[in-house]
Amino acid sequence: MAHSVPTDGRSRTTGADEPSIGTLVQSAMADVSVLIRNEMELAKAEISRSAKKAGISIAAFAVAGVMLAFAGIYFFVAVAEAIALALPRWAAFLIVTGALGAAAGLAGLVGVRLLKRIDKPERTLESLRELPEVMHREAPGQRHRDVPTVSNGQVKLRGDSYVV
Repeated sequence: MAHSVPTDGRSRTTGADEPSIGTLVQSAMADVSVLIRNEMELAKAEISRSAKKAGISIAAFAVAGVMLAFAGIYFFVAVAEAIALALPRWAAFLIVTGALGAAAGLAGLVGVRLLKRIDKPERTLESLRELPEVMHREAPGQRHRDVPTVSNGQVKLRGDSYVV
């Protein structure tokens, strides 16, 4: 049944065979509620299935990583044994150990440099600094601080501008 508003200016009364606006709104809200509940159940089912697959995949990658680590150990033992053909065995293993230590040190330096380049979460830190002020109870109708304004994707707060 289609519901329409008369365009000739006269008001339309609800007949006995048509539901009231309140009933229609209540029915629509119930339908939306059921729809949202069903969508959430579907999302849960899909996510749990995906999470199980992801867990199995991560476990497979972990096993592959451990096996690769063992392969690396045997590779470096083989390199040391190859060097031992020309030098004493202890010197060959010392050379391989030194090379691995140097590679680890270089990787550590690169990691430290990359870590220093990470930007601080400035907006989060600012909002945490303002938290005690925000949590302070204000009397109704009185505001102790300015409310941020949003326009064109920009949040303006105390003269500062942040891109949202």
